[in-house]
Amino acid sequence: MADHSVTIDHSATPSQIEYSPVFNVAVTMIDRHMVEGRGGYPAIINADVNADPEEGAERQVTYQQLAERVNRCGNLLRSLASEPGGRILMVVKDCPEFFYIFWGAIKAGLVPVPLNTLLRADDYRFMIEDSDCTGLVYSPEYQSEITSALAASGHHPAFVLCTEGPSGMSGLLQDYSFVLEPAPATADSECFWLYSSGSTGRPKGAVHRHRDIAATCVHYAVDTLGMVQDDICFSAAKLFFAYGLGNAMTFPLWVGGTAVLSGLRPSPEVTFQIIEEHKPTIFFGVPTLYAAQLRALDEAERDFSSIRCCVSAGEALPADIFRRWQEKTGTLILDGIGSTEALHIFISNTLEDYRPGTSGKPVPGYSLKILNDEDETVPTGEAGRLLIQGDSNSTYYWNNPQKTAETMVDGWLNTGDTYFEDPDGYFVYCGRSDDMLKVGGIWCSPVEIESRLIEHPKVMEAAIVGRPDTDELIKPEAFVVLNEAKDASDSLADDLLKHCQDGLARYKYPRWFNFVDELPKTATGKIQRFKLRPN
Repeated sequence: MADHSVTIDHSATPSQIEYSPVFNVAVTMIDRHMVEGRGGYPAIINADVNADPEEGAERQVTYQQLAERVNRCGNLLRSLASEPGGRILMVVKDCPEFFYIFWGAIKAGLVPVPLNTLLRADDYRFMIEDSDCTGLVYSPEYQSEITSALAASGHHPAFVLCTEGPSGMSGLLQDYSFVLEPAPATADSECFWLYSSGSTGRPKGAVHRHRDIAATCVHYAVDTLGMVQDDICFSAAKLFFAYGLGNAMTFPLWVGGTAVLSGLRPSPEVTFQIIEEHKPTIFFGVPTLYAAQLRALDEAERDFSSIRCCVSAGEALPADIFRRWQEKTGTLILDGIGSTEALHIFISNTLEDYRPGTSGKPVPGYSLKILNDEDETVPTGEAGRLLIQGDSNSTYYWNNPQKTAETMVDGWLNTGDTYFEDPDGYFVYCGRSDDMLKVGGIWCSPVEIESRLIEHPKVMEAAIVGRPDTDELIKPEAFVVLNEAKDASDSLADDLLKHCQDGLARYKYPRWFNFVDELPKTATGKIQRFKLRPN
């Protein structure tokens, strides 16, 4: 068998990664643990299965079981696929089968493409056609949308497979060998795709290489979070997008740790129960969830004693939520920013170096620059477009040369985010570049105003957009989610106005206040401000 090894020099800054000439990342992520003696160690805990499960439902999957099932699944997929290197779409909930399909496909030389499980039939139809997929695997919960998508699609995959049932994947695996020779690949070979959230149009398929997984594991999981084998990871963010894929699968597998999975909607009560029962050491969430959890913690205390740190991404974490969370739980939330195209977080706070209200500093292995409209580097303290360079960056969008040319320029990724660097080297998020407001001729960050609103004790979430006044001049408009909907009133709007005027530059205060039940968001937790703008 070829080497498929990876060598890391952690004494260098950043850590240096060297790959063998033949490198299939599934060998490093799955097979390596057998050689290193972790076969009996728990790789996965299925939190949705009771302690006394029904026959066939497993609460725990060891590394030995994982390796065998990955191989069986790889052999199954290879037998069904119409071509080597074909795309396998995955509409699969957070469960052990996700691991089997993802790594089995990669080891077999196929390309897994996890899809957002919250989408509808028309979105799936588009991705079935756009990817020209050879196969599709889905959890039974999504059968109705998948069936409708396939019926409307002009492309017909070679196979469509449900994860469960006698004729589904679970019923077929035992018919295939638990031995699988890894398909030859290099660190730069195409490995898997992730579709962007499509918040401003149709989703785009970001193509990732085998090396991209290793780069995020080394530079973020190990060098930034200090993850080790004893860590147990629980991510409220799901596996189908980049943030969750690292949190709940690639990071624990890299260090030989344990992932706690749940296919349930991550409500405060569900996450609290899982944390108390399974004792994760690292919890990954998004600001929306942390805000809802804080509200629940006002009603009753919960046990966070197992957790050594929490992580947040998807949207900027307000400093007020950071402070309140630390007071309530005694743990830190390490805010950071990542993207589908970069695969995971590339700017982050750390346990040793953090500043509330900022995204932190560059993760080792990533270079950053902030440019103005003339593509010139801006001075410290001045906002501009953030571009990043790193070993995990996607090299192109599938079937979309125009967006590739706009986003991936000379080895740099245009993130579409507006940032500035403060005098101490911390990077401060100002919003998506197309969310920035020009008020009174001065650029204004919606995130700054939202953060001020969230500091009010009655506010849980807020979003700011631009709205023309009677003179057709753009002014901030606020959409506010309250902790208690019954508190909505004109007098509270007046109170929020004064709260903003007391803490912000005068031109930044909202001119209009709207109390709403919820804010529109992408699956990754990003506020879709464009949906709130006036038509």
